Amino acid sequence: MSTQIKKQFGVWMDGQHATIAGRAATEGDGFVILGHVKNEGAANNSSENAANNQEIALTQKFFKQIAAHMQNVDELHVTGTGQVQEQFIHYLAETPQYKNTKTSESTSNKMGDEQLLTFVGKHFG
Repeated sequence: MSTQIKKQFGVWMDGQHATIAGRAATEGDGFVILGHVKNEGAANNSSENAANNQEIALTQKFFKQIAAHMQNVDELHVTGTGQVQEQFIHYLAETPQYKNTKTSESTSNKMGDEQLLTFVGKHFG
């Protein structure tokens, strides 16, 4: 009898940076850091409307770069500071590839790579 290995991921993020953790090759293995993504942020712009549009576009690009590290996600836990985690979860829910992903979120202070791996391991433990 074979059991399907769940594709579990954890992301720590704020508006400028994200760290993505996922399971290593097999379920018995722990979590590993899959990557870091940085949001460039909007440059100074003379028009508030143009700056707002640029910020929206850069946020979408930021979310796409994070999602690129996570293929075939079954479960995802997003943590971090601010409201960007909720925006990211909504982005995934509207993306066909991720619409059936079971998501959860929490708020936490900035974490280093090792802290994130421990946190995600406990969450899915």
